[in-house]
Amino acid sequence: QVQLVESGGGAVQAGGSLRLSCAASGGTFSNYAMGWFRQAPGKEREFVAAISRRGGITNYADSVKGRFTISRDNAKNTFYLQMNSLKPEDTAVYYCAADRRPSATAVSTISGEYDYWGQGTQVTVSS
Repeated sequence: QVQLVESGGGAVQAGGSLRLSCAASGGTFSNYAMGWFRQAPGKEREFVAAISRRGGITNYADSVKGRFTISRDNAKNTFYLQMNSLKPEDTAVYYCAADRRPSATAVSTISGEYDYWGQGTQVTVSS
């Protein structure tokens, strides 16, 4: 059983930056592909970014490509989402998630393929 805890959310003006962190415990972190999802009020949860177990493969939603960077530090059991050039439409609760499938290349965009989820952290971008 893996526990995930997000941190780093907050309020920022458009054009600003935030870095989200997700700390994992209770499992072998390097056995999991990791992903970030977000959910805005009244909207479905959507994929943001994912990273493979060793960090060599990443995947991004088109809406964040070139602005967000996902990374991981397996020695620290933590992965990150660096968010630059933030826009008001990035406002949402951001969730980290772990995918336990035994694949070295998995970077799924599908929330149903993730097995463990954090509690979420709010990101608010004002114009």
